[in-house]
Amino acid sequence: MATTVFLALLCVSILGYSLNRQAAARMRANGTKLHSVPGYHGLYSLLSTIVPVVVLIVLWLALQGPTIDRFTMSGLPAGSLDELETGGRQLILAEIKSISRGRVFGNPEAWKVDAADRYVWMHAVAGWMLFGVVIVASLGIVGFARSRVAADFRARHGVERITSGLMLFCSTIAIFTTLGIIAALLFESIRFFERVPITEFFLGLNWEPQIPLREDQVAAEGAFGWIPVFLGTLVITVVALFLAVPVGLLSAIYLNEFATPRLRAVAKPVLEILAGVPTVVYGFFAILVVAPAIRSFGATLGIPVSPNAALAAGSVMGIMLIPFISSFTDDALSAVPKSLRDGALALGATRAETVLNVLFPAAIPGIVGGILLAISRAIGETMIVVMAAGLIASLTINPLDSVTTVTVQIVTLLVGDTSFDNPKTLAAFALGMMLFIVTLVINVFALRIVRKYREAYE
Repeated sequence: MATTVFLALLCVSILGYSLNRQAAARMRANGTKLHSVPGYHGLYSLLSTIVPVVVLIVLWLALQGPTIDRFTMSGLPAGSLDELETGGRQLILAEIKSISRGRVFGNPEAWKVDAADRYVWMHAVAGWMLFGVVIVASLGIVGFARSRVAADFRARHGVERITSGLMLFCSTIAIFTTLGIIAALLFESIRFFERVPITEFFLGLNWEPQIPLREDQVAAEGAFGWIPVFLGTLVITVVALFLAVPVGLLSAIYLNEFATPRLRAVAKPVLEILAGVPTVVYGFFAILVVAPAIRSFGATLGIPVSPNAALAAGSVMGIMLIPFISSFTDDALSAVPKSLRDGALALGATRAETVLNVLFPAAIPGIVGGILLAISRAIGETMIVVMAAGLIASLTINPLDSVTTVTVQIVTLLVGDTSFDNPKTLAAFALGMMLFIVTLVINVFALRIVRKYREAYE
């Protein structure tokens, strides 16, 4: 029913757009001088209808579920919920919903079947009521917008106010979403540090979060020093950037300055295809191709290589990051004013000297943006390191050893028999908070570099 409601709203909104546009066009054809062109009159009706009615639909759907659930539970026979706690009542409601969808297990009681029928009936009634309210409200707004079509009506200003309000709303949602993420991480991290000393987390050299989750479970006491985990993340990130940065920069410089137009038209799309490959495919490539090749090469040289070497995961991650750096660098070089390039060539500089001494410094803001995106992807990448990296935290910087990363540990800690009241599970939120802080520091540092060079070349 929700899809039908939105389709009806869309049809009425398009009808209002057509009515207002045609009315304004007829007035202008008759010689009336309008403040706004007919298109703005149509957009005013369209936006005036869609925005408030969509808000009404969202609020209705948000309140419909809890309201129907409350009526369903209140209509159950007397005594059916006696001596049941909150969990038991929720199980009864879940069973009623399951029966209403046709998923019947065993032989449920008759009163549960009746409740399920009543649940379906209330949903159907609520859906038709919503459909009627939406039709009446949207037609009323369309009629009001049609009555406002006049020579002195400032339709363009109305459209701009509605658009500005939508952009402000979207910006507010983004800000509050970020604040919500920070608050969730901070709250759970505080709970973690109430159980684990903060000095152990920041200064500890061991990471073994294997503690008993139940009274009958045997496990170690656990160690929560995050330094080995962060060091593993740093090792894989450095390996990835060691491959991605030079290859990405050099490929972008070649395609932008030295390649023929025909070669560029073919090579650039092929290079950017790498950005669309799913990360799980990169993970399979790392464990099935790259890791065995590195082990075989190490065995040939007599060098021991771990089965889950950081070099394998970092190398494949570097391949994934190449199109990000290459694309940003190419766009930054293309945005450099042509006068700088022509001036350097006119003074006798070669094309290579022009790129290194003129274009590259002027494009530093865009290049740093691409490298920053690559670093953020490398630090936050999950699937490749989960499949190709190890699970045991090792205090090493040797890329041939097995290491673990922050994202691997977060996935490991939150999978399986989890309970959000013990240090093992809460450690994932502490790691997430530290990952957020590290990424924020990198962003601030990069913005300072971008601002410095932007002021120098503007």
